Amino acid sequence: MTLPTSAPTSTAPEPITLTPIEARVLATLMEKARTVPDSYPLSLNTLLLGCNQKSSRDPVMELTEAEITTALRALTPLNLVRESSSSRVTRYEHNFQRGVGVPEQSAVLLGLLMLRGPQTAAELRLNAERWYRFADISSVEGFLDELQERSAQKGGPLVVKLPRAPGAREQRWAHLLCGPVDLEAIAAPGGSAYAGTGSVAVLTERVTQLEQELAQLQHTVRSLCAELGVSPPGQA
Repeated sequence: MTLPTSAPTSTAPEPITLTPIEARVLATLMEKARTVPDSYPLSLNTLLLGCNQKSSRDPVMELTEAEITTALRALTPLNLVRESSSSRVTRYEHNFQRGVGVPEQSAVLLGLLMLRGPQTAAELRLNAERWYRFADISSVEGFLDELQERSAQKGGPLVVKLPRAPGAREQRWAHLLCGPVDLEAIAAPGGSAYAGTGSVAVLTERVTQLEQELAQLQHTVRSLCAELGVSPPGQA
């Protein structure tokens, strides 16, 4: 007697949720791969400069090597970043299109949204000139619509069309790679578009790093005081 076998079930991939720092690191790699191919893949120092540059960035960040290294370690197992072994200096390159499963045009739009924040289709077409030349705004809107209507089997939508801002002629688009968009926060000056992942997350990571550095300094002071035979500061 042959027992019936159940049909194989396929599970939808988990949606990608990045921190703002991870998104900045990933998008910077995507940008430099297209705009400065001669110096790509990037070393850690070059990547740091790209992440912290003042132009074409919203928001502007002041990241440290430690923060970027942590982001790279998080992006690697997601198959979004790879180390290059073709140089004595460790270099990094993105694997965004294959890791997320989108065509080049969609990857360009997502990279720009991660780097520059919410934008209209017209702004995206203009800002994409050095990355990829879209034929017209309708072409940009077509790829954005596909990203917004992405099925759950592929991981769900990757962008969202925001409500029209007061006095604005066109609606802006935002990416969803850092989670849902916080409409109230995005309307506030200097606010983040992403719920729970804005400047608070950046500050939290910075405070954690400072606490670790302080603990290391305290340990060093205690060791020096022990060698000199004196009491550490603050102790009788």
